[in-house]
Amino acid sequence: MSMPVRCDATPQWPLLRAHFEAAGRDLDLRQAFAGDTQRFAHFSQPAPHVFADLSKNLWDRQAEALLLDMARACGLEQRRDAMFVGQPVNCTEGRAVLHTLLRRPAGLALPGDLPFVAPALEQVHATLDAMLDHADAVRADDGITDVVNIGIGGSDLGPHMAVLALDAYRAPGKRFHFVSNIDGHELHGVLRGLRPERTLFLVASKTFTTIETMTNARSALAWFADQGGRDVARHFTALTVNVEAARALGITRTFGFWDWVGGRYSLWSAIGLPLAIAIGSAGFRGLLAGAHAMDEHFRTAPLAQNLPVRLALLDLWYRNFHGFTSRCLAPYHAGLARLPAYLQQLEMESNGKRVDLAGRPLPMATSPVLWGEPGSNGQHAFFQMLHQGSDVLPLEIVAVRQCAHPLPGHHEMLLANALAQTQALMVGRASEDGHRHFPGNRPSSFLLLDALTPASLGALIALQEHRVFASGSLWGINSFDQWGVELGKVLACDLQQRLASGDLSGLDASTAGLLSRLRG
Repeated sequence: MSMPVRCDATPQWPLLRAHFEAAGRDLDLRQAFAGDTQRFAHFSQPAPHVFADLSKNLWDRQAEALLLDMARACGLEQRRDAMFVGQPVNCTEGRAVLHTLLRRPAGLALPGDLPFVAPALEQVHATLDAMLDHADAVRADDGITDVVNIGIGGSDLGPHMAVLALDAYRAPGKRFHFVSNIDGHELHGVLRGLRPERTLFLVASKTFTTIETMTNARSALAWFADQGGRDVARHFTALTVNVEAARALGITRTFGFWDWVGGRYSLWSAIGLPLAIAIGSAGFRGLLAGAHAMDEHFRTAPLAQNLPVRLALLDLWYRNFHGFTSRCLAPYHAGLARLPAYLQQLEMESNGKRVDLAGRPLPMATSPVLWGEPGSNGQHAFFQMLHQGSDVLPLEIVAVRQCAHPLPGHHEMLLANALAQTQALMVGRASEDGHRHFPGNRPSSFLLLDALTPASLGALIALQEHRVFASGSLWGINSFDQWGVELGKVLACDLQQRLASGDLSGLDASTAGLLSRLRG
């Protein structure tokens, strides 16, 4: 693949800088709405299962037009198309990036598909059918009351988030537990409430070498044996490509996936087995269908009406022109409590890079810090800083129009709070008492789902995946590797041995002092 044009090398970059200095820096949202009666209509749009209002953001039509021209000059459409047909857009690892294939309907060919894509799609659906058959069997098995997923990173964050989000669809009589931390307190706390004959363990590790996952898996196997558990083959399932390593532990039932599926994009693969057990095969296929609908929107919609692209352009505008360093995410639905944690990995592991595709240091910032908590809890924690703090921190709200509970009054109050926060951030409140003065003109975005269903959750996640890819493409970085994760792992192996031996040779003074302290 040819090297794409980086955003700062386009003719639009200096034009954007000039527009920011002339009009963007001092844009006032209250005046912008007063001067443009169509502002909401222009900066809001429907996409599959998601409606977005981007009108309360610090941009105008000219800024967006320049950003769109910049995206075209960067070759964003060509890079997007290359990803969908299996070209190796993950250039540092020489891999295709085809998580979208995991939700593509069987037999669906796209123009330009590389020759390996059709047989890969057949394998995807063969594995999917087998996995969902197993999920339905476990779902119907009254003898299994507890499902424990052992994984970390992409093998934990996605399934954990989704199982909580789709609790309304969860199989009755089943409890779901997620163990990721190598800290034994977490696993021990889960195991205390379990009986081996009624528990299914899912060990999720692509390579079956992830140290945290394998340490927890071996401890779970030891607990299973110590508690009189029998038939490891029935009570343990591996989600991995390393079948031999799983069998070495006595785990014979395995479901695999492929090297063109990155960990943080793997919910749609066998890594989604705990979710498939929770919501059933029909629910899981609904999740895939919602994601595929968003895939098609991203693949085919013109850039000016392409929601992932518009979000990515806004992210770049804020990061590189306004200089905003973070984005706050507040899902106004308790089921989406783990969404901020999931999207932290998706965004910051993908775009937390300081060099471009050619390995050259970047002259501009990339990924913002993503953080947040569910509303309305966050209102009583950090919203003070959003409204009156010295930093401007863009807020992104995710709300759901329909609730899935029967309690009267709660949902209306929740939605009113979501609307009130974005309104208050924008309009503010003038007061001569500085403590009571709200400056307003604080930006926010509003993403609205009609209901929280498997399909709408799938679309919401796919939206965020494509947004991250689009912004990474504009910055000229590889959003699909994560070399920064590796160094700490290597050093941890060395330090674990030193904790046992007490060897301090070659260590810096701080690490040596702490290691001595830890050894007592």
